[in-house]
This record gives sequence, C-alpha cells and structure tokens, in this order.
Amino acid sequence: VGKLMLTCTDQGLTGLYMNREVSRQEEHPVFWQTIRWLDAYFRGENPPVTVPLSLEGTTFQKLVWEILLTIPSGETRSYASIAKEVATLLGKEKMSAQAVGQAVGRNPVSILVPCHRVVGSNGQLTGYAWGIEKKIWLLQHESQQGNGETDNAVCRI
Repeated sequence: VGKLMLTCTDQGLTGLYMNREVSRQEEHPVFWQTIRWLDAYFRGENPPVTVPLSLEGTTFQKLVWEILLTIPSGETRSYASIAKEVATLLGKEKMSAQAVGQAVGRNPVSILVPCHRVVGSNGQLTGYAWGIEKKIWLLQHESQQGNGETDNAVCRI
C-alpha cells in the first residue's frame, strides 16, 4: 500500500497515514506494537487489534469506529447496515447512511480500524481516503487470509 506514517501519544495510536512526509522519527512502544501488527497483517495473518488507540473524534464517530472493529477480516458491511446498528445503539428509529459514511471517512487509523470493509448497499465499492485501488487491494489481501475469523472487537477506542 506504500509508505505509512504513524502518530501517537503515550495513550495510544492517533493516526496512520499514507504517503505523508515524516519530519521527525521517534521510538515509541506504540509504534513498535503497531509495526508488529501491520507486519503480521501484511504477511497474511489475521491478528486481533490489540494496539492501544487514542482516537480523537465525536462520540458518534467513535461509535461508528467501534462498529468497524467488529467487521471480520475478509467480510464487508454496508453503510446502511452500520447506520441501522448505530440507530439501535442510540435508541433512534433510523440513522443516515451518509452520516455513517462521513464518520467512516474521518477514521484516522485505516487498516487497524477497517473502514475499507465498508461498501455501498448493493455491494459496490465506494470511496476510500487512500483511493479505491488501495481498498480493492486490502479486500483482496484479506480474502486470501484463510478462514476470516477475527477478534477485532478486542480493541476499544
């Protein structure tokens, strides 16, 4: 997928960005945990997300990101199905799939919080911050990882 830049605080990973210039490099335990996770992921393993995350966002965004963590590797969910789940959790009759899409698009740690696993209602691939070709690559990579079992829900934002 290209070069990745990580950002963190002592509380956890705050960002994972593609093709960004790095002005300063530091050693930090969160970076090493993230690098080990990414190495395993790109080797074709299906590691649970145990990297501590410290994500800034609205309560709504964080709720959507929590739901993304429950999507098993090799599977996809639609914006509409996530909107239904959010509505249920918030005790609302319905929720906008577009609002969910905006929250998904603001995910600061793609791959770990798997926003690439979200598709349109008819299964069509929709936008992705890193480009649709990267989304396709990630989904194909995961479809070759074996049985698709995962424990992504281990990680809490």
